[in-house]
Amino acid sequence: MTRPEPLVLLDLDGTLMDSAPGIVAGVRHAYATLGVPVPDDATLRSFVGPPITDSFPAHGVPPERVDEAVRAYREVYASGGMYDNRVFDGVPEALRALRDAGCGLAVATSKPEVYARPICDRFGLSALVDAVFGAPVDEATSTKADVVAKALAALGRPPSPVDAADGPVIMVGDREHDVHGAAAHGIACLGVTWGYAGDGELTAAGAVALVDDVADLAGAVLARLRA
Repeated sequence: MTRPEPLVLLDLDGTLMDSAPGIVAGVRHAYATLGVPVPDDATLRSFVGPPITDSFPAHGVPPERVDEAVRAYREVYASGGMYDNRVFDGVPEALRALRDAGCGLAVATSKPEVYARPICDRFGLSALVDAVFGAPVDEATSTKADVVAKALAALGRPPSPVDAADGPVIMVGDREHDVHGAAAHGIACLGVTWGYAGDGELTAAGAVALVDDVADLAGAVLARLRA
């Protein structure tokens, strides 16, 4: 019997792309528009990855003004800030190596899909993966676990927990919500340290291993899939 194709779910911001410049600019604009004190640089970088609707209330925006903050953020982000971004060096080569090894690849991001797809198109990632999945425009209605569920369903994989008999699945991400979203479906998450996690964040969340260099990503993924 042919072994089912392994599936690699890939976070976008902080894992495949350095998207901090565009996101941080939009966040700064939102705080300025609301007249709320702007967080420090380290806190601003922590906005990269989780749903923006979680990050604003966690960092000084009154709950009743979160929608206003999101609108102000998107004024900058949707008008071009989303493309103030770059693919991390070595990522295309890693994706090609995983494809050559027989893996299915899909982006699974908490970023709204209406932004994730054109970003992946613009920077050449869409051609290197099988699909791109993201959150709805109203990010408050979605979690990373929801995005993972959407990807699994669309790709014909079983619902939680994932059954290895249907092919091994692994998540690759740079923040704790990637680990937790994967774990909700019984999927292990390989953490990458070139993204935006705080010290010890990925290990505390339960990442099965950490990868420190993009050049080692494909090998680490394949080793974990074969374990």
